[in-house]
Amino acid sequence: MAKMFDDILLKGIRAGQVPGRTQDARQWYRDQAKALPKKNQTDRLIRELRTDSNRRQDTRFLLGNMYLFAYDPKHKETLPYYDRFPLIFPINKAKGGFLGINLHYLPPPFRAKLMDELYTVMNNKAFNDTTRLTANYKILNSTTKFKHFKPCIKHYLNAQVRSKPAYINPTEWDVALFLPTQKFVGATTTQVYADSRKIIRGM
Repeated sequence: MAKMFDDILLKGIRAGQVPGRTQDARQWYRDQAKALPKKNQTDRLIRELRTDSNRRQDTRFLLGNMYLFAYDPKHKETLPYYDRFPLIFPINKAKGGFLGINLHYLPPPFRAKLMDELYTVMNNKAFNDTTRLTANYKILNSTTKFKHFKPCIKHYLNAQVRSKPAYINPTEWDVALFLPTQKFVGATTTQVYADSRKIIRGM
């Protein structure tokens, strides 16, 4: 599946779609990801990303980067539901770990809206391993344009992480955004999305 990232990016570049640069390009990559078979092979994808010799291999979560990883919540018995494979941007350090935006909690149209806004808070437009988000919780919570982040903000404990973080290149953000890598435990995806819509509406 890591090869899948490369295949989509190569296809996009040949089609003149430079990742992240324009709204049309972002939508093109999102459509390619949505068209892939809906098979959850997230464990395999994480392993392939972690063993890719051409990919940056982070040993810890760095703020502003996108990561995919395996997680087992400490208090999972009391949670209504959780995602075993978060796709996150860490945005703040927190006790025992960090706060992260888990994009899986949003239905696809809302993911796209939030990602479009997050593109406005990058440190540069190089779209390489120096590119990251510069937003923190205070910034995101200070304006309604980032309202879709509210159901996504989660506190992750380092001790409960069950895989090394799989770094997602900025050129791959729009592909990763729509891959079927979420694995909700305790609720259906439909229920999670319904709850997220209520949070966004302030209910």
